[in-house]
This record gives sequence, structure tokens and C-alpha cells, in this order.
Amino acid sequence: MPSILPDGDPAPEDGALPDSVVVGAEDRPFGVYVHVPYCRVRCGYCDFNTYTASELGGTSRADYAAQAATEIAFGGDVLRRADLPERPASTVFFGGGTPTLLPAEDLVLMLDRIRSVWGLAPDAEITTEANPDSVDSAYLSRLAAAGFTRVSFGMQSAVPSVLATLDRTHAPERVPLVVEWAREAGLQVSVDLIYGTPGETLDDWSRSVDTALELAPDHISAYALIVENGTKLAARIRRGEIAAPDDDLHAEMYELADARFGEAGYDWYEISNWSTSLATRSRHNLSYWTGADWWGVGPGAHSHAGGVRWWNVKHPRAYAERIAAGVSPAHARELLDAGSRRSERVLLETRIADGLPADVLEADERRAIPELIAEGLIDGKAAIRGRVTPTLRGRLLADTVVQRLLR
Repeated sequence: MPSILPDGDPAPEDGALPDSVVVGAEDRPFGVYVHVPYCRVRCGYCDFNTYTASELGGTSRADYAAQAATEIAFGGDVLRRADLPERPASTVFFGGGTPTLLPAEDLVLMLDRIRSVWGLAPDAEITTEANPDSVDSAYLSRLAAAGFTRVSFGMQSAVPSVLATLDRTHAPERVPLVVEWAREAGLQVSVDLIYGTPGETLDDWSRSVDTALELAPDHISAYALIVENGTKLAARIRRGEIAAPDDDLHAEMYELADARFGEAGYDWYEISNWSTSLATRSRHNLSYWTGADWWGVGPGAHSHAGGVRWWNVKHPRAYAERIAAGVSPAHARELLDAGSRRSERVLLETRIADGLPADVLEADERRAIPELIAEGLIDGKAAIRGRVTPTLRGRLLADTVVQRLLR
């Protein structure tokens, strides 16, 4: 089942934000995340806030687009009352769950509401996630006609046995078809891979990497499998049915992928992400790593504005009740102090190729940089330019880099 929401400070029913969110807002991009919490089946490894048909508690997927559109209008009012500058959305991301379980017209309705409430930047990046078996050519063409610019397919693996362990429902041969249809519609294409599935060998992973590269997507994400408590996969490992992931094998798989992607012309720009150019990086994901503002729509969605973070109630039924009552769907929020915001900046920006400006660090923290360079964890040439950027080894030991800088 989905993980438990964190506790926090009470969130006001009218969504009111403190005056502090205005400081520096004109320099922060604004984006929108729309969480679509529906899946046909629950993958055994997933603890995202998603629900199958039997778990909806009397709510209906058919009502969701209208509920989300109502929250978008509510969000527009909240940001106006906070005296934040008018900022058209530079990125919009529909995630889940499986957004494309909804009819294309539902996604278009929600995008149109974002356009009417906040506006879209002329070069706005508009993405939806999709399972390969949840779209066809006509569906993708409809999204492109409405203004979507990218689609991110959950490929995960090219090996049937690995997909079966992950409880994925699509067949590997479906992926080239949907990639072709997306290209014909004029959409940029990203594919997501997962490595380290129990039973997956280095040869299996090599096959998946090579198959992904044969598709020539614009962007590739590769995530290490994390076994989350409460998932079906965790229970199977606990019962001894399958082996736990191996950290050393994870590292070998990451190194193999990074090398193959590099040889094929993909540059890493965040630990788990590679793209063919600056123009094909996921700007929406980068906005999370660089402190932008965003409004998160839907059950369990998180939002951020100027150091204030809030998160919505989790279950679609509770969300629908809040929306119907005309009050904020937020469950709780937190106000980050200056120290917490700086620590988070170090944590996030040391994950990206652009790196962290060294002057963000205190003088005693900067003393760790020469040691980290000597240990092969930080790029020495980047450090001379005033940026703290991880090496390949540093990416594998990202937590260590942050701990050493903030100790």
C-alpha cells in the first residue's frame, strides 16, 4: 500500500500562504504537477500513492478531471492572494499512477484549466507519463494537438522475466510501437528503466540498456530498485521467495548504463537521468532539484512555494470530499527555515551535472572539498570553476558526499 503521509503543521482551509513566499519569487520558475492516482494493477515494488479500481472507496475515475480542475482554480486564487507575481507555468507534468488510464480528453481538460488559470510559457514543457499498454496512436496524437510536448514511457526492462517480477503488464514488443507513435505525433520521448530487480542479471540489464538505446529516445531515466516496506515485493523477499537486491550489482549496473549511454551520445545531467542535449533534459524534474515553485494537484501531491511545502490528503475519497466542500485539500505543511533550505539545496544540487555553487557552503564546509577531490568523489576541474559536481564514483556515493560537506 502507499506510504504514510508525513506529519506537519496544520494547513489552513483557505490555503493561505505566509508573506515570506514572495521573497525572491520573481527569480523562481513556476511549474505544475498533476497526480493521477489510478493504476490497472499495483506493481509489486511500488509504494506510490496509487489505487486500483477496487480501492477507490466509492469514488470514480470519471469525476477526477473535474475535481483536479477545481483544485487548479483554487490554487490560482491562493497564489494571487499571496501577492506572488504572475508566472505562467514553464513546465507541467502529469504523473502517477498511470495518467493515461484516463481518457485523453480528461488530460486535455486539466491542461486547459492550467492554461486558463496560470497561463503557459511560450516554450512550456508539458509531459505525461504512460504505460506502454495504455496508449495508442490516436491517443498520443490528441495529446500533441492539445499542447503536450513529451511522453515518458515506463519501459522498466526488455526482459519478460524481469517485467513479471515487477508485475508490469506490458509486453516488451509494445515499447517500440508506442515510441514510433509518439514520434509520429511530434512528441519528445523519454523511457524509464529500473535496475536491480531480484533475479535480474548483469546480462539482463545489458539487454535492457541496449534495447532502450535502439529506440533512440530523447531522454532516458534509470532508477535503482528500492524495496519499500509494505510492498508486495518486500513481503516476497521477507518470506525468502526471492533474493534481496545486491548493492554491488547495483553499482555495476549503473556503471554499465552510464558507459553505454555516454557512448551513444547521452550526457548525464542528474544521477538517474541522461539526455541527448540541453534541450531534451526534463526541465520539470530539474525544477525540483533547483528550488523552483510548483503547485501539486491531486491526492497526495506535494507543492512548494518559497520555502513552504504542503501535501494533499492521500485517498481519492478524502480528496473528493475536500474539493466538494470548497476547502484546501492539503493534509499538512511545513515552513523551512534558512538552515533547512540551505541543507536541502546542498543535497539536491550535488546530484546534478551543473553542480552546487561552492559559495553556498560555509567556510568550514568548503574545507571538505579537497578531500573529496582526492578521493575521486568530486570533479576537480569543476571545483576550480567554483562548482561542486560529483564524479561517477561520487554519483554512486551521493549520500556520502552530502554527509561530508554538511558534517
